[in-house]
Amino acid sequence: MTIATDPQARRPDTVWTEHVTFIDRIPRSIAMAGIMIAFLAMWQLVHISGLVSPIILPGPWETGEDIVFVAKNLASGGYMLGALWITVKEVIYGFAIALAIGFTLGVLVGEFTFGERAVLPYLVAIDTMPKVAFAPIFLAWLGFGISSKVALAAFIATFPIVVGTAAGLHAADENARALFRTMGASRWQTLFKMKLPLGMPQMFTGLKIAAVGVMAGAITGEFLGGGKGFGELIRVAASQLNTPRVFSLIIFLSLLGLALFWTVVWLERRLVFWQRSGAGKFG
Repeated sequence: MTIATDPQARRPDTVWTEHVTFIDRIPRSIAMAGIMIAFLAMWQLVHISGLVSPIILPGPWETGEDIVFVAKNLASGGYMLGALWITVKEVIYGFAIALAIGFTLGVLVGEFTFGERAVLPYLVAIDTMPKVAFAPIFLAWLGFGISSKVALAAFIATFPIVVGTAAGLHAADENARALFRTMGASRWQTLFKMKLPLGMPQMFTGLKIAAVGVMAGAITGEFLGGGKGFGELIRVAASQLNTPRVFSLIIFLSLLGLALFWTVVWLERRLVFWQRSGAGKFG
């Protein structure tokens, strides 16, 4: 009987494994550039094919020209810069309020039996509701100024922080808890010196989700009227069928959202330095 010595015969999945390894070794910059080029090429093909009206879907060139126009307006201190600053304030204020409320409720739910039994059911019930539907209520309560947009942004961003904080407080294993009890640590010492540090990865997961949600809340509030931020500019451009302007404004809003998200990621890397694997997935 002859025993096969060919490595390929003993490992029939070698070709597939090498193929996957090759793809995984492509540098991120090259991979992202390739995806962007493919996306723009498909976009241009759809545009020139006439399958979609140019009024609805402008070409990449027209959109690029409008992006340059918006960038020049922002750089020169035009009216768009003032609108962007209003949206930035709504996002920052909303995120700060969501952080304060979400962390407090997360500690209440994750640390105290009363919070888990009495408060958590109400939080779950509110979280299951379509939170965007609360926008008219905030407008009626707080008016058409910046306050209603901040309230809606904070309302949407609070719940991921609550869940992340509560989950983080339960991350410590029983051995660590027993060790602190043996050392005679008080409840607050255990909370601040063991539970909170060990639970930071889960907390930052909630913060990253909230960083995305707070932007959606602020822009939704501006869409409903009375706002003077980028959401209002998008609404006006859409009413005028100026789709290149709509796309260019959305892109700049995406950059704002990415800036907030990567700020949270940067803080996570500085504070949760022992968990590089989780942070590496985001950069």
